[in-house]
Amino acid sequence: MMAEGKYLRPLKALGDILDDYLAYLGMERGLSVNTLKGYGCDIRHFFEYLVVISKTPVDVEEDDLHQMLVAVSEMGVQPRTQARMIAALRSFYKFMRLEGYVDRNPASNIDMPRLAHVLPDVLNVDEIDAMIGCIDMSKAEGQRNRAIIEVLYGCGLRVSELTELRISRIYAEDKYLLVEGKGSKQRLVPMCDATLKEISSYLEDRARLDIKPGNEDILFLNRRGRKLTRVMIFYIIRDLAEQAGIKKRVSPHTLRHSFATHLLEGGANLRAIQEMLGHENIGTTEVYLHFDKTLLRKELMDHHPLYCR
Repeated sequence: MMAEGKYLRPLKALGDILDDYLAYLGMERGLSVNTLKGYGCDIRHFFEYLVVISKTPVDVEEDDLHQMLVAVSEMGVQPRTQARMIAALRSFYKFMRLEGYVDRNPASNIDMPRLAHVLPDVLNVDEIDAMIGCIDMSKAEGQRNRAIIEVLYGCGLRVSELTELRISRIYAEDKYLLVEGKGSKQRLVPMCDATLKEISSYLEDRARLDIKPGNEDILFLNRRGRKLTRVMIFYIIRDLAEQAGIKKRVSPHTLRHSFATHLLEGGANLRAIQEMLGHENIGTTEVYLHFDKTLLRKELMDHHPLYCR
């Protein structure tokens, strides 16, 4: 064991260490761009805290991290963000050990904050139809927005997956999309005829855009021929929900959750839903879906031997 505050190898400048850490996450861990941004932000805040307490990453004790997290909590940072910060710190010190800077991980025993599983609202089919009915088809972006809703609800994509969809990964003949999900993991997602029809109609409008270099294969573009941002997708969905008079909290994630819930209520296998959503762990799918009491009672009545006699 090394003595307190002694380096196993010379410590680089913090900025260089951060660059090496993010490269490690991207190449060896295969984390998504959004996760890299989140972890990078968390470690930068950690470095700012080190300046305040006059310590280096090597000198940090578990108590130092506890004090930082107490301060973060008192500032009103949400438990989910705190949990990500702890995950980032654990990952950072794992990297520091692998690189030979430290021989311990002061974040390894820090407890995650309790996270309430807040289930997103679910839209019914009439509400989704009402949103589609509010799209102004006389506008240039009208068909694009119809296609966006069809893909979000018809395929259950994350908003980040939607913005990264490539035309070259649309297999129209087989009715599949090749989607790149979290950690750059790819999966095939089936499409129904309605979704394919809306995409095909949008591609005719898209062909008239002045597409900027680097965006030629991106499916959903703005009027300037550039890739739509996640924020813009949120705005489109929220605006249509408001126009439709829907009082629920509606976001692109609501359509993904509705996709999964409606599949479950229609009798789809949970494993199949897991594959389509791109969840590595079936437990994530189980938490993600809300099981209404009527459906649970029907399953009991239909399948338990006491009720089937």
